[in-house]
Amino acid sequence: MRKKFAWFSLSLAIAILTASPSTLARVPLQPVSPSYTQKTTNSLGFDEQLWGSLAQRGDREALLTSIDHSLGYLNTPAAVRAYRQYPVRGVTLSRVRRSLVRFRELLLTANSPAELQAAINREFVFYQSVGNDNQGTVYFTGYFEPIYAASRTPSPEYRYPIYRRPANFESWHKPHPTRAQLEGADGMGLNSPLRGQELFWLRDRFEAFLVHIQGSSRLHLSDGSTVTIGYAGSTDYPYNSVGRELAKDGKLALNGMTLPVMSNYFNNNPHLMSQYLPRNKRFIFFKETYGKPPIGSLQIPVTAERSIATDKSLMPPGALALIHAPIPFSNANGQLEYRTVSRYVLDQDTGSAIKGTGRVDYFIGTGQVAGVRAGSIGGRGKLYYPLLKN
Repeated sequence: MRKKFAWFSLSLAIAILTASPSTLARVPLQPVSPSYTQKTTNSLGFDEQLWGSLAQRGDREALLTSIDHSLGYLNTPAAVRAYRQYPVRGVTLSRVRRSLVRFRELLLTANSPAELQAAINREFVFYQSVGNDNQGTVYFTGYFEPIYAASRTPSPEYRYPIYRRPANFESWHKPHPTRAQLEGADGMGLNSPLRGQELFWLRDRFEAFLVHIQGSSRLHLSDGSTVTIGYAGSTDYPYNSVGRELAKDGKLALNGMTLPVMSNYFNNNPHLMSQYLPRNKRFIFFKETYGKPPIGSLQIPVTAERSIATDKSLMPPGALALIHAPIPFSNANGQLEYRTVSRYVLDQDTGSAIKGTGRVDYFIGTGQVAGVRAGSIGGRGKLYYPLLKN
């Protein structure tokens, strides 16, 4: 989605938030010893969401679905090209694919978390991201598919357009027009060079901006219908974090910067959107996707809680991964509680803000609750890739 996307990996890719740039490492992954692998998987704990509990059903089916999406990608010419010059010795397309097939078999046949973990320790080795410090430290953010109110026609209520990709976009001169030039100081695009390319209109300017950040959205239209939109292209500017710009100017503290905090700030200070939103010069175009799920940069669907976005110039696309990171969950009172989770995911997306070996964007899902959770992720963890020993 985040293409993000490329996802634009859909992300607060996508991180409109706070992550600092990672230092690029020449070798992004390092194998860990068998003894370290067993010690690590035991200390990380197991993916508790797979089997669930008496109170909550597990989500093995979601993981299986995500695995099947990756296997589909790994059988494409695009995957062959991506792995042809992958910089880590031993990480090949064949090995990544065989590892995923075997993991799927184990997932289907294991009778318990302990049985699955024991099989993984016997048959797999782990490669760890060197992180942003060459010590394995990885900064995690989250992204989601928002649901917003919209209209196919403008009105006093629906004033903020999102645009389709112009037919002549490939012939645009560079540097491309900036966000301010394309949507105007007020975001309404009344004198925009994109007039006539409007796809839908939203009633909230910051929501329209977040569609750009996430790279996809579900829109509840004023006629009662629901449509989906996805990434169709972007201008050639790098992503710039509005959250970081607010912190730089002393408007909000960088520590504790979350999407809900930013949304509340702009709700209380709407006039400042004209000052800060254009600082992200990158502009995203959209297309109607007719009910399809969010699509990642590998051109396969991303799955809630089971897909991540990384820098695809460094990390193995479509591969099985294990994340160990603090993730917020809603409790019975609707408040967020953070738990450090160990979870198997598929590396299926990227994002314009996801650069280097020390960044992961975690796809939470669709809707308001997912948005609050995704916008509140911002912590350090670890990233591993399990591969068969042989």
